[in-house]
Amino acid sequence: MRIRSALAVAAAAGTIAVVAAPAQAAEYSSALKVRGIQYDAPGRDSNNCRTGNTKNEYLTIKNYSRTARVNLKGYVVKDAAGNKFTFRSNHYLEPGDYVKLRGGKGTDSDAKNVVYRQNCNFIWNNDKDTVYLFKPSGARADVHSYTKARNDRDGNGYITYHG
Repeated sequence: MRIRSALAVAAAAGTIAVVAAPAQAAEYSSALKVRGIQYDAPGRDSNNCRTGNTKNEYLTIKNYSRTARVNLKGYVVKDAAGNKFTFRSNHYLEPGDYVKLRGGKGTDSDAKNVVYRQNCNFIWNNDKDTVYLFKPSGARADVHSYTKARNDRDGNGYITYHG
């Protein structure tokens, strides 16, 4: 009842304020989170499958659970433009384990903690973008927006989120 009374008093006084938190401030109930992103691959950008550097653009996803083993199959990674990658194969992350989702073509490896997008086009923008991680159910597991100027102070093209 106190909340309703306080809202009624605030409304009568005309002092209601709406507070909007940025997307990355929300915490989602997921063991998997984006640990970091190499959004700007070192060197001159080239999406040539044979000689390009899209393999050097990657997203690190970590299992922050202390006890749960998580299968990545069905998880989806998207950017702000709607480009997406779906983990189609079983790839298990033990508690504290991580995987690097790399651009380019290559062989996925549990032992080397790597999955390739099998696409030589860059997905992450070098100036700004939003990283979405969705659970197989479609619910958000994690989301982060970045700009080069605000989030990459040392200019190395890498941003860390969950430590």
